[in-house]
Amino acid sequence: MSSTSPKSSKAKRPGRYTSPEARGRITAAPEHTTHEHSPAWYGWMLLDLVVFGLLVITLNYLDVLPGATSPWYLLLGLASLFSAFYAATKYR
Repeated sequence: MSSTSPKSSKAKRPGRYTSPEARGRITAAPEHTTHEHSPAWYGWMLLDLVVFGLLVITLNYLDVLPGATSPWYLLLGLASLFSAFYAATKYR
């Protein structure tokens, strides 16, 4: 008695080539549809939010902003940076 089944010996027979398509190994490419792109102003908004956040944090620590050094300025700068990073994940 042979330990291999006839089905498995057929698949491993040398000299026989079956294309990946015939074996079902390749998935058909999806149809190319028109992808929505972000508006032109979106990238500029991202850059503005990052620059604004860095500027507020820097000016807060340099004690240039009114009201002396405040944790609220730090919160405003960090909120601006985090919103820019969040919006960047939605950029297309």
